[in-house]
Amino acid sequence: MAISFFQRISRAVMGKSRVDDNTLDAIEEALVESDMGVDTTLKIIDNLEERVSKDKYMSFDALVAQLRDEISKLIDDDEQAIDYSKKPYIILVVGVNGVGKTTTIGKLAYMLSKQGKKVILGAADTFRAAAVDQLTIWAERAGVDIVKQAMGSDPASVAYDTLASATANNVVLLNDCTITGACYAVNNGGADNTVIAI
Repeated sequence: MAISFFQRISRAVMGKSRVDDNTLDAIEEALVESDMGVDTTLKIIDNLEERVSKDKYMSFDALVAQLRDEISKLIDDDEQAIDYSKKPYIILVVGVNGVGKTTTIGKLAYMLSKQGKKVILGAADTFRAAAVDQLTIWAERAGVDIVKQAMGSDPASVAYDTLASATANNVVLLNDCTITGACYAVNNGGADNTVIAI
């Protein structure tokens, strides 16, 4: 079972009364293991080190709050408006098992539909048990359409069918299909001027 980022942080600081170099090393390791990326991790750690040098006796809650603040600042700094002018707009979500791809897609679908976007989901994760069912539930919750096939189907065919079903007004979210299969479907799906976000 995968452990969450904050569970890793909790383990790193458990039983410690102050944040020291070992704690910061453990936080750095947790950030890297959570796919934050090296550059992002180093920015966060540098800012935490600066804060810790001022206040050595930071509680776990204060540390978590500081981490959230640092991550939020980085997101706000890099925040760019998404250009939906290319139609259909395609978002391909890929990642290792257990990182929350399907849940993220569900939340994105809900958010985008509330913004007035017409969203269609492509359930291309056809090999993980219950993945299609899980995405179907998210589609129902978000009130969006979904394209799906039976378990074990070719993910590229799901991607192709999703793009074939999309209109010029859709935002398409494809779940965890193989990168090669998805790109093949995009190139042969007649979806010119599309963007794939990986």
